[in-house]
Amino acid sequence: MTENRNLLTARSPEHSEVVMTQLVLPQHTNAVGTAFGGQVLSWVDIAAGVCAGRHARAVCVTAGFDQVHFKLPIRHGDVVVIIARVTWTGRTSIEIRVRVDREQIDGRRERALEAFTTFVCVDTQGEPQQVPPLDLLTDEHRDCWRRGEERRVRRLQARADGLNR
Repeated sequence: MTENRNLLTARSPEHSEVVMTQLVLPQHTNAVGTAFGGQVLSWVDIAAGVCAGRHARAVCVTAGFDQVHFKLPIRHGDVVVIIARVTWTGRTSIEIRVRVDREQIDGRRERALEAFTTFVCVDTQGEPQQVPPLDLLTDEHRDCWRRGEERRVRRLQARADGLNR
């Protein structure tokens, strides 16, 4: 670890928020005209990775996807709006909440997917390095962080129980 956590400046969730827009084209869809789940998850991973990198100001790699919920199909021609925001930080890891909305031509948006991802900040040798803490400025920030801590505890318990091997 090359940096002292005390020297890392806390950053708000808004500081690193990512809003990414994607038009769903034929190559993104299956035989019934809806987006491949893997394609949507790729967009989620990209947005979350940019968000984690902005927060850490360093390279961050995907450690896991948690609680992925496909709520509505995304269709050919829809515009997809992906919003990624930091919800929790540990010593070397960052949790990102990603929301995917489908936007139809009339401008109406509906939640299509929600997921939580975890990234680990690494140095040039691939070793974990410390991340800046999250600046919890509002009750909403504190509530998101508390729920992120609860998810972290569940992930650690699942790993201890052998469910994440």
